[in-house]
Amino acid sequence: MIKHHPDVNLLVDYVSGNLSPAKAACISAHNSYCGICRKTTFQLETLGAELFKDLEAPPVPTSTFDSVLARLENSPPRQSKQVESKDESFPLVLKKLMSKEFEDLEWRKVTSALSVSQLHTGDLSHECALYQIAAGGKIPEHDHKGAEMTVVISGGFSDRQGVYHKGDFIFREKDQIHAPTALESEDCICLAVSDAPLRFTDWKYRWMNPFLRFSAG
Repeated sequence: MIKHHPDVNLLVDYVSGNLSPAKAACISAHNSYCGICRKTTFQLETLGAELFKDLEAPPVPTSTFDSVLARLENSPPRQSKQVESKDESFPLVLKKLMSKEFEDLEWRKVTSALSVSQLHTGDLSHECALYQIAAGGKIPEHDHKGAEMTVVISGGFSDRQGVYHKGDFIFREKDQIHAPTALESEDCICLAVSDAPLRFTDWKYRWMNPFLRFSAG
């Protein structure tokens, strides 16, 4: 049962198209698991449609319309890079972002328990990545120089704020300190979106901070 959800203001921004591509992907991933947020999203979309229904559309110059048609006619069809993952539990948006099967993704080992695989959304202000924490493994205590959105894709983890399972959405503000520990039963896979690199606060790992990469795009 999903217990952790995005704030309704985030869903409003999602529906209105005001979120960056990476953040929107994170909300979409959560919605693929969460019937409550899917229903709220649908209600917000319906409300938005009603508000716009009676608005008078501004006139569009003929030259602009012709220009758009010309671009559509001259643009080659885009080839989808969607990967049909063997794991049917993966959200559709995640399958579209993955350029390979999950088993073939490139992983960068950060600590003995944590590996990261970069995903590309075209969002130049946010990093979007998969985080894999080994079963029972712990990420050293850290904070972030910016905000972070996380959706649990499989397994689960706990920190001082609570316990999180598949589908749960977690939002961490800048400077919030936590030390996620994967549940003992299986590896934890999370989709994480951040606008700044994490920063280890545990003195044993602070030496690594200058080497932690932030890969937006």
